[in-house]
Amino acid sequence: MATVQTALWVVVLLVALAILFDFMNGFHDAANSIATVVSTGVLKPGQAVVFAAFFNFVAIFIFHLSVAATIGKGIVHPGVVDTHVVFGALVGAISWNLITWYYGIPSSSSHALIGGIVGAVMAKAGAGALVSSGILKTVAFIFVSPLLGFLLGSLMMVAVAWICRRARPGKVDKWFRRLQLLSAGAYSLGHGGNDAQKTIGIIWLLLIATGYASASDTSPPTWAIIACYAAIGLGTMFGGWRIVKTMGQKITKLKPVGGFCAETGGAMTLFLATALGIPVSTTHTITGAIVGVGSTQRASAVRWGVAGNIIWAWILTIPASAFVAAIAYWVSLQLY
Repeated sequence: MATVQTALWVVVLLVALAILFDFMNGFHDAANSIATVVSTGVLKPGQAVVFAAFFNFVAIFIFHLSVAATIGKGIVHPGVVDTHVVFGALVGAISWNLITWYYGIPSSSSHALIGGIVGAVMAKAGAGALVSSGILKTVAFIFVSPLLGFLLGSLMMVAVAWICRRARPGKVDKWFRRLQLLSAGAYSLGHGGNDAQKTIGIIWLLLIATGYASASDTSPPTWAIIACYAAIGLGTMFGGWRIVKTMGQKITKLKPVGGFCAETGGAMTLFLATALGIPVSTTHTITGAIVGVGSTQRASAVRWGVAGNIIWAWILTIPASAFVAAIAYWVSLQLY
């Protein structure tokens, strides 16, 4: 009986740590949803975070739990996972999020979590414990999601420019100030739908590993789903203003029409990835879309040096969080 109580106590603490990561995910990635709508002046920062948080949570009613299933069963073999692995994965992901938030770098919370899982599992059982198909699919979308965002954002911008070619600039600006509310809401839906499910997935993985859920279960517990969507929404409400500045101002200057095109292209990418059960980076996606919109004006409209620094952060995210996770896994073994 004492052993079960101790195990439950450990599980509760790890679930709390996972919820903290989810909150930080919303905090860290708030800029992805609101940077464009704030930088174009359509909404004030306070209004924007409440707006985005609302749609983050509403996503619970729209998307199937395909991404959660990928994280819970498609990245590593569940039989290898234990409490030490989950602890290492979460510490690795949270550490990388804190570092990149502090320096205002829009890195990926999603890939930090995946890197954390991979690092902790490899520290325990080696590469053979990983599910290669899930890893390859996730790694491929590190490149696919920003490229798709870039393509859709730039195509949207070209199409809008052609459709509105005879309209007065002032009238176009007025239209797209209203339309940007729709595009920002759609992007926030995609953000909540894809990102909240990653934490649901790791909680599900933890519950299966500790015997509080069965590997044959078709969905995680309802309480985990509600808690994760609420946590990411609350995190978004607090926002990450350092990253908002980079996303909304430093990469390229946006007008409401550009913000609409970037958000719509990004939202389409997220909806597709979530439907396919692929955990993608909302940061990568919106950055690609913003660069795509900026590049349709002229190449010099994009600050390629800033974009290059962001890409380096993307490349380092999985190995850096994996390294920290492996150390945290070892420390956890010594402590418990």
